[in-house]
Amino acid sequence: MSLPHFTDFERFADEISRLRGRMQALYADTRAKTGLSKMEMTVLTAVVNATRPPTVAKIGRSLGHPRQVVQRAAPRLAAAGLIIFADNPEHKRASLILPTDAGRKVKAADHQRAQAVTEAVLVRIDEAEFAKAANQLHAIRIEIENYLRETNHE
Repeated sequence: MSLPHFTDFERFADEISRLRGRMQALYADTRAKTGLSKMEMTVLTAVVNATRPPTVAKIGRSLGHPRQVVQRAAPRLAAAGLIIFADNPEHKRASLILPTDAGRKVKAADHQRAQAVTEAVLVRIDEAEFAKAANQLHAIRIEIENYLRETNHE
């Protein structure tokens, strides 16, 4: 019985999926020290790192998660004092999400712990390889987003 032949696109998708799992495992200990769930930390990171205050739907679309999953994590972060909701002048029902000082501190401490892990990985893999890969992945993501927009899948 022969093994199926995978296209380069299928191999790429498989590698991305596997890499995402490995990246999560790489930083699992740093996240665990925050006391937040994986989704809560994901939402907090999205809010703290946003150039403009996002909405729940924007975070969901950006990260490829259903809005409802983000919607469950956001109130828990607000109850913990890590984010606040603000009126959105562009949409009455979709509040903007802003980090609090406490939220920024939690994220900064997590980032500091993650830096130690990152430095250990950079001993093994040249940083220039990450720069090349990031540029390639960015270009691929932009084209996929364009396709999704053009075909009304977003």
